[in-house]
Amino acid sequence: MLYNFTPNYTNILHSAQNKRPKRLPLYEHAISEKVMEQILGEKFKDLYNGNANEKQRFFNKYTDFFKKMGYDTVSFERCITSIMPGGGALYGHKEGAIKNRQDFEKYPWDEIHDIFFKKYENDFELLKKVMPKGMKAVGGPGNGVFECVQDIVGYSNLCYILADDQDLFKDLFNKIAKVMYKIWETFLRRFGDVYVVCRFGDDLGFKSSTLISPEDIKGIIIPKYAQIIKLIHSYNKPFLLHSCGNIFNVMDDIIDVAKIDAKHSNEDQIAPFSTWVDKYNLRIGLFGGIDTDILCRKDTKEIKEYVKDVINHIMIHGRGNAIGSGNSIPDYVPAEGFLTMVETVREMRGDFQEKIL
Repeated sequence: MLYNFTPNYTNILHSAQNKRPKRLPLYEHAISEKVMEQILGEKFKDLYNGNANEKQRFFNKYTDFFKKMGYDTVSFERCITSIMPGGGALYGHKEGAIKNRQDFEKYPWDEIHDIFFKKYENDFELLKKVMPKGMKAVGGPGNGVFECVQDIVGYSNLCYILADDQDLFKDLFNKIAKVMYKIWETFLRRFGDVYVVCRFGDDLGFKSSTLISPEDIKGIIIPKYAQIIKLIHSYNKPFLLHSCGNIFNVMDDIIDVAKIDAKHSNEDQIAPFSTWVDKYNLRIGLFGGIDTDILCRKDTKEIKEYVKDVINHIMIHGRGNAIGSGNSIPDYVPAEGFLTMVETVREMRGDFQEKIL
């Protein structure tokens, strides 16, 4: 297919500001580079670990993929959890580095900022260097305060600490929030100009409820969000929260206290995207819409019908929306399912020019 498309990052900006954009933008929290390679028909992922020229070629391929697919922005973050000393409990099921007050006191908190930028400043610089005309990025330093604490403590041990030592529980979040704030300060000062929307992901829930009590999320975690988001807003950037799970019982505080501008992540087993739109479309932008499971299990016809239903609903009831998967495009999502979603969106919004048989 040929498409008449010129990227314009202001579409995502307006969606994040909860204004109806001129063109419904596509958005993904993340797209697997393996899926990108399948669609492009060429390998480029390993270039990231090559020499300086090869690494720049990686970023050229990476950013150009989003442009070719009809995105106005490039999703790009580098996770704080990937560099935290003794980390790995969040994703790797390792034992947490911090189990008690003694561990907390000897943990190298002051080193995290420098480790992060030593490892990733070149990535942000290259992203800025190769960003296609008309595009900007969405993302930044990835992971929220809850995920960062879990990564060095572990979820189970965090629950024990909550029961046994509430002062330590609060201190963990206070300390990681200060570390994150410092990282965001440096990031915004040095690389904020290449980003149109800032975000982090912090999964607060699962299918039936939040992972800790709503009271602790409201009293301890959300005020930390507010500090970082206030900093981001001082640079005139809207903030997008990616958070999975059933978090309806803390959404009012996330909106009114943390003051997020937009929210991403939805799963039909919790609530269809239409529920999020109907509940919150007057207050925040809402990104996503297409349950990732649909892209994995349904055929082309079913995916097209599903995508059209979501778009029709947000065209009537929504306002600041961007459409894509309700979570992300990991390795296991079939390239065909992803492409069907993207092409259906592009045809409905008028990118379609002519079909090449």
